[in-house]
Amino acid sequence: MIELQNRAERMLRRAGILPVVTVDSLDQAHRLADALLAGGLTAIELTLRTPVALDALAALKKALPDIVIGAGTVLGTDQIRQSIDAGADFLVTPGTPPALADALAQAPIPVVPGAATPTELLSLMARGFRVCKLFPATAVGGLAMLKGLAGPLADLKLCPTGGITEDNAADYLAQPNVVCIGGSWMVAKAWLEAGDYAKVRDSAAQAAAIVRARGA
Repeated sequence: MIELQNRAERMLRRAGILPVVTVDSLDQAHRLADALLAGGLTAIELTLRTPVALDALAALKKALPDIVIGAGTVLGTDQIRQSIDAGADFLVTPGTPPALADALAQAPIPVVPGAATPTELLSLMARGFRVCKLFPATAVGGLAMLKGLAGPLADLKLCPTGGITEDNAADYLAQPNVVCIGGSWMVAKAWLEAGDYAKVRDSAAQAAAIVRARGA
């Protein structure tokens, strides 16, 4: 568990910004991943919200082996196994009830379990998790919540997701307990529906610049 959590932290810190992606077709998945990579983002959270998601995950890992893909919106034990079989590099949940947390603790790949409250985070830490997703970040307090958690949960690293935009991304990344942020502003639904992947690429490039500035 310790090594897997260390891997999760390294993976997320390297990514900096994690695009949260939902795809409706294999073609869309490929074009979207190509645009994100062209913009300089090399990791994505591919949500399991559509029937094609697992097939898309497997296809992208085969076509683009260097891209880091997390299976997002993992809600049950079946999806843990299916995501691993499809080649997921890590698993992400929006929330983590006890039975799911116990199953995730046994997973052979890194896991970033989701939580919204200090009590939920403490429950995950008791199971050995030290890298968690704060979701929905802005709805549960945003920056104020992160700052409030930093003292009592000093060993916890977070990936806040939900409501974060290009305008406040740098503020979130500046928090010492934040290793990565998740967002979907660079994969706007209107752009995908219009097939405007140039806008995805350009927005990804701006996001990548925010990550580089953090490390400057």
